[in-house]
Order: sequence, then C-alpha cells, then structure tokens
Amino acid sequence: MCGIVGYIGTQPASEILLAGLEKLEYRGYDSAGIATVGEGKITRVRAKGKLHQLRSKLEGLENPDRIGIGHTRWATHGKPEEYNAHPHTDNTERVAVVQNGIIENYRELREELKSKGHEFRSDTDTEVIPHLIAEFLASPTAELDKGVSPFLEAVRLAVQRLEGSFAIAVVNADYPDELVVAKQQAPLAIGFGQGEFFCASDTPAIVSHTRAVLPLENGELARLTPLGVEVYNFGGDRLKKMPHVLSLSPILVEKQGFKHFMLKEIYEQPAVVRASLQAYFRSEWTPESRDTSPINLGLDNSLYTDLEQIQILACGTSWHAGLVGKYLLEQLAGIPTTVHYASEFRYAPTPIMPNTLTIGISQSGETADTLAALAMEQQRRVGYPEKFRPRLLGITNRPESSLGHLVPNIINTLAGIEIGVAATKTFVAQLMAFYGLAIDLAFVRQTLSLPEIDKLLGALQQLPGQIEMVLSTQEKQIEELAHELADTKDFIFIGRGINFPIALEGALKLKEISYIHAEGYPAGEMKHGPIALLDDKVPVVAIAMPGMVYEKVISNAQEAKARDARLIGVTPASGSEAIADIFATVLPVPTVDELISPIVAVIPLQLLAYHIAARRGLDVDQPRNLAKSVTVE
Repeated sequence: MCGIVGYIGTQPASEILLAGLEKLEYRGYDSAGIATVGEGKITRVRAKGKLHQLRSKLEGLENPDRIGIGHTRWATHGKPEEYNAHPHTDNTERVAVVQNGIIENYRELREELKSKGHEFRSDTDTEVIPHLIAEFLASPTAELDKGVSPFLEAVRLAVQRLEGSFAIAVVNADYPDELVVAKQQAPLAIGFGQGEFFCASDTPAIVSHTRAVLPLENGELARLTPLGVEVYNFGGDRLKKMPHVLSLSPILVEKQGFKHFMLKEIYEQPAVVRASLQAYFRSEWTPESRDTSPINLGLDNSLYTDLEQIQILACGTSWHAGLVGKYLLEQLAGIPTTVHYASEFRYAPTPIMPNTLTIGISQSGETADTLAALAMEQQRRVGYPEKFRPRLLGITNRPESSLGHLVPNIINTLAGIEIGVAATKTFVAQLMAFYGLAIDLAFVRQTLSLPEIDKLLGALQQLPGQIEMVLSTQEKQIEELAHELADTKDFIFIGRGINFPIALEGALKLKEISYIHAEGYPAGEMKHGPIALLDDKVPVVAIAMPGMVYEKVISNAQEAKARDARLIGVTPASGSEAIADIFATVLPVPTVDELISPIVAVIPLQLLAYHIAARRGLDVDQPRNLAKSVTVE
C-alpha cells in the first residue's frame, strides 16, 4: 500500500527519490521520508502528511549524496506521526530501512532485540528490521558468508527471521556503494539505467528514468551497486535474471490537461473498451464461423473441460465486477457461479468440488487477500484426483504483478496505468474481460445460438461511441447536479439484476472520494428495511435500464418517491419523458441491450461521485485512508 523508491548512481539522490515518491502518491499515504548516505553517515528527513511537507523540510539543505531510499507510509502499526514515518534506523543510525507490508512476528523480534540492548523509538513493525540487520553485522557469532558483501549477508539473514509479507530497501553508512532490496509477497522492481539503478514498489516511479525493469520474485533479494545488480534467493544462491522492457510511457502518468487523474481516466474509458474489443474479440467473426470462437483470450483449453462451476475471489470494486461476471457466466454460459470476498474466503473456504474454475480479480495484481485466497485454493487441492485439481485464472491490469506470477492463466485488462485511487476505467476493463469470458464459454458450451452471439458482439462494438455520447452530453448536467447535492449526508443507490452491482459500485465511488455515506441495494429490497431511512434529505439514485426488471425498478422508485425522497434516474433518454413525473432528475444514457447496460449505466455514477467530491474541495485522486494497491491483509 505504501510507496518505496531507491536510487544509486551518479546524480544527487534526494530529488530523484522525491520525484519518484510523487509518482506513487496514488497508492495512498499519510507520512513520508527519505534517507541518503554520504560522507560516512545517513541523512534522514521525515514529515507527517503529504509530500509537499517533506519537500519543504528539504528545501535549502545541500545534499549531494548519490544513494538513498524514500518512502510514503500508509499507517498500519502506529499513528501517522513523524516518529513512525519511514525510513527507520538502528540505534547507531548506521542502517536505514523502508518497508511495505506487515511483519507478523515483530512483537517477538522486538522483545528479543530489546533483551540485547536495542532501544525502539517508534510503534511500527518495520523498526525491528534495521535493528536485526545491525545485530547480524555486529555479532561476532554471526555466520556471515565471507564470499559476499557482509551487508548483503546480514540483510539475507535478517529476512529469514521475518514472517509476513514485505518488500524492503536498505542502506548502510558503512557500505556507501550498496543498496540492498528484498521481496516477500509485496511488490518490488529494479530499474536499470545508464550507470545508475533504481528500485520501486511500482513502475511509474521509475519509468521516466528507464523502462528496463526486473520485478523481484518472492524470496529474492538483490544488491545494487554503481557497477550493476546481483540477485540472490534467501538461501544465498546467486540467480541469473534478465530485465524486460516496459511498454508504459511516461506520458500515461500525467494529467494531460485534466484537473484530476480520476476525470482523465473516466474519459479514457471509450479507448479502454476499444482496446479490449480489438485484443480479444475477433472482428471478422460471423455466425458462419462455426468452428472458431469469436473470442481469443489465449487461455488454456483445460480450463473449460467438463467445467461444472466457477468461484470468483475479489475485493472492493473488483468484487462488484465479479458480481456482474457472475450474472454473465450464469445467464450466457449456464455455469453456476459464486462470488466471494477474498478476505472472507481465506477463513471460510467453500467445500472442494470437482471441475471448478477459480477466478481472482485484482486491478493491481498485488491485493494481499486475493493473492492469499488463490494460493490457499491452489494448495488445498494438491493431492486430489485430477477432476479436483486447481484451475486458476487471474483478471488484472498488471500481468507482470504477483497475480501474474501466481496463476498460469491471465486476462490482461489493458486499461493502462490508473493513478486515481477510485477505480473507474479498470472497472470497465474488468467487465469487458467477463463479457469475453462468458461469450467464449457460451460458444464452447453452445448455450447461446450463433445469431444470439453475433447480436451481442454487435452491441458490444457500439459501446465506445455510446460511452463518448454520455461523456459529451451529461457532464455539464451532472456537474450542476453535484452543486445541489454537495452537502448531502446520505445517498441510496438501487438497481436490479445485472445492474444491482452497478448500484453498489455507484455507492462505493461516492463513499470513497466524497466521504458521504452511501449504500447500494437491490431495488426490491428497499421495502424490507432500508425504506425506513428515506425522507426528503436522502436522494435515491435508481438505475432503470430497459429489460426484464425495468418496470420493477420504476415501481420501487415510486415507493421511494412516496416517502419524499429525491429521485435521480439513470435511464435511457428515449423513454425519459414518460417517467419525468417520477424522477426529479434524469441522467439519460443510450438505449442498449440489458446485458451490456452496466457499462453505460456506471458512467454517470462515476461522474456524479467525481463532481460532488470536487465541489466539496476534496483530494479526489488521493482520498483519505485509502490506497490504490492494498498489499496488507
């Protein structure tokens, strides 16, 4: 969840570290700091709050040091105060460490180190790491391998004592030409420049310097020096590794004239849908192509063989995408599907059933709960007969991530880097992945006729233009509506069928960035409790798209209106006149097939959340207490 940046090279490190941390602000944080090494000492500067406060403390300080580490912290252990900010040091301030993740056995290590004379100055789990490294360096009984750097060996021995998920970067005043990094279940990559090397918890921090990147695997550590990079496993074996070249362009992490990244990313959604259609949907397919699927996801055929059920594991917005996916997989492909919060599945897994496909969804590919749930599912099926063996599929925007390395099959959602913490274009990209998967399965299982598939494909091809229509015609109206609703305390969103998850997503977006209490409900459930909340101060946003449940949603909306609630309708423009007496405000969208309506229905809800937050003067891209990549349980 936090951000790590490290540098060793020929340039002063401070500005490179700060600039890199600024590119990681989207990950969420509440304090920041850097530590550099030069002239036989560590210079450490930390600050509570945003990076501009750290930058202010660094202004006027001459710091030519050419090696250093930086960090943005999202508080887990200890309050968001300066004394808990990273980097942390040992008592002699010779070793400095930044860390992402959770050290689960830090209490035991802390007590052990205290008994040996170490004094702690923070409430964090991270602080045990520099003390542990210093202990190995200082102890005459430490079995340091004399064939490698003592600093590297001390870090290697230290990480073997750590339990949990972590990524660390370490510098040492006594080894001013070495930067040591290690990874276990939290993301960390090394960047290769010209005579300089970088490390970062996410590639946007270093892409302006280099696109040659080596993501570390679990159980690996590396030594960066001015001469190159050495990679080892935790057992001490030297590994042969080769970097790869990123396709990510530095311009993708710029606002390009938009006030906020979130608004830019909302407007990028037509291009994201086009990218999915071009990559995975065969445009030349016709109903006469009987032997060829219209979808090309590049998945192993064994995933589909004798498939009896699907279970989806996800968190947050990805969980909402999974709910839409469940509807598509059941209604189009006829496969019973369940959707689980990954954090709950880990501790209450379903019974092991045969021929089960498990799908993990994670925008970042680093969501700790989802990764752990998938790993558990993989492990618990080992030793069972063939039909019980694990079938794992990942849906992610980052195929090079931990999820991409964990599961053998990946659908890359092709959304491009998303900076705003509140997911927008990556949600739509996940939905496109499910449309592709459901149609592919429907073709293989022959649960849809070829003309039905052709009709659905034609409707999906129209989506980019329809999203552009909503963006071009509705933003002004939604911005004006946001002015009226900016001081509202509570919202309710309702939908039915495939659009119930969109009601949940609309409520989540509003909560995330506007800090307004909002809830999503199946429209038919309003009268079973939530209707007691309604009065003239609680707006109700109803998603009413033509289809099987359209009249039902309108009826449920009228029940809310009878309790004086202000009704806002997301409904096709062609029919809005007939229901104008029901809705106080209509946010018109194109008339589309009910099956694909979620992708057009979610756009006004994203814009509404954005403009309310912007009107309230809030930090839209970096909402409080949230992080883009949730790498802790």
